[in-house]
Amino acid sequence: DINGILVQLPLPAHIDSKKILQAVSPAKDVDGFHPLNIGLLQQKSPDTFIPCTPKGIIRLLHSLSLNLTGLNAIVIGRSQIVGLPVSNLLLQENCTVTVTHSKTKKLSALCRSADILIAALGKPEFITKEYIKSGAIIIDVGINRTPNGLKGDVNFKDALDTAAYVTPVPGGVGPMTIAMLLENTFEAFLKQNRP
Repeated sequence: DINGILVQLPLPAHIDSKKILQAVSPAKDVDGFHPLNIGLLQQKSPDTFIPCTPKGIIRLLHSLSLNLTGLNAIVIGRSQIVGLPVSNLLLQENCTVTVTHSKTKKLSALCRSADILIAALGKPEFITKEYIKSGAIIIDVGINRTPNGLKGDVNFKDALDTAAYVTPVPGGVGPMTIAMLLENTFEAFLKQNRP
């Protein structure tokens, strides 16, 4: 018996990822990307699998023991994998959420208003001190291969000098994603084996 299935995205261009994701049983979709699970997440249903990276981000924020209500959260990136689900989860935490993307104007000014800044745009060290509010919480989701090794979307040194908290790359969000995948898989096992 298989309890959980994960489709490793992105798939090669010649494969229709929507068809593949829809072919996975929602009960075994431990990454939470099936359309049914996405809809259930929007409805705050406890019967859905929360996508692993966004779930890990929220768990990291909870570990700070802060009241997230009313905090201004800026999410840079609107992907189905991170940006949109994490923005939904932040709304469920009563944050005021702004989702930005490549067409957003005055991005640095917007980012400087963020109590929580989540960078998931895929550009190495794009976020510099000009984007960071003093005392902000910075979650760097980016993982970019460069000639100088793996880099996040955030200039880590700039963030260390300005932010209250910052996740490193590598070793920040990635391990949380894996932990949430294991948790979702265990939850799938329990749901599938209820008496």
